[in-house]
Amino acid sequence: MAFTYKRILSYFLRGLLFLTPLAVTVYVIYAIFIFLDGLIPVPIPGIGILMVLALITFIGYLASLFFTKPFFEWFERGVFKIPLVNLLYTSIKDLMGAFVGEKKKFSSPVIVQISENLSRLGFITQEDMSNIGEPDLVAVYFPHSYNVSGNVFLVPKDKIKPLKGVKSTDVMKFMVSGGVSSLR
Repeated sequence: MAFTYKRILSYFLRGLLFLTPLAVTVYVIYAIFIFLDGLIPVPIPGIGILMVLALITFIGYLASLFFTKPFFEWFERGVFKIPLVNLLYTSIKDLMGAFVGEKKKFSSPVIVQISENLSRLGFITQEDMSNIGEPDLVAVYFPHSYNVSGNVFLVPKDKIKPLKGVKSTDVMKFMVSGGVSSLR
């Protein structure tokens, strides 16, 4: 009798293991579809999302035209002058460009040896750090799984090297963007 209960429990857990990720995936896709479709309220389901996709494509087309490109550049220059908006906008733009832009950044996965018995996976985001006086260093981004967070390390004072000639806002933007933004 106990053997049957264990087998039934095993089947249940196996079914749960298969159905839960499937159900969550379907729900997330459905929720994104409903959100995007609702951005432009149209009584026919699906037309709103098609209109959003068409609008995004049209804006991309306008941004690439010779005579409208200066308007988009003027708009970005205006955004760059607003302190907090500048940090957020440029970080998001650089991060998006890392995935879909011409200069994809997350295409060089690496294993970094942290110590003799510890390694970590990451992505090289910048091959050369000469712009901050460190030509022998590379920027490696270590993403976390299933959360948005960072790491705090306690380091002896003699192991700290101040960065000279670099604005703290540029360093923050570099960090927020996962090393995709450039340090000026």
